[in-house]
Amino acid sequence: YSFVLATKMTEVQTERAFQKQEALKKTPRKVLLKRKGKNQARYYKSIGLGFKTPRSAIDGTYIDKKCPFTGNVSIRGRIVKGVVKSTKMKRTIIIRKDYLHYIKKYNRYEKRHKNVAAHCSPCWKVKEG
Repeated sequence: YSFVLATKMTEVQTERAFQKQEALKKTPRKVLLKRKGKNQARYYKSIGLGFKTPRSAIDGTYIDKKCPFTGNVSIRGRIVKGVVKSTKMKRTIIIRKDYLHYIKKYNRYEKRHKNVAAHCSPCWKVKEG
């Protein structure tokens, strides 16, 4: 039994610092152990705003303190929509946001874009394009 638990922990522990979910200390055990058939407790939440909690966040083994579903981050401000340009960094993606800028002199618009770096939780499988 302890060998199975140890192999699961070594899959999650890919960093130098010990990875654990911080919310496990604060949340009552009854809430955490509502998943049947699982030995380990896992904290997850609904973030609202029309987003469903992904199945990979509920059943996954990853630990990400910046994940809105399993971490300690609340969604504030704007939600950015754009095209994924790069996924080369670990848990960070580059999003290209296209917009139109008005030129008063010519009474026309010009195309512009911004590249924005954003955190990408491991519960999403993101591809470029």
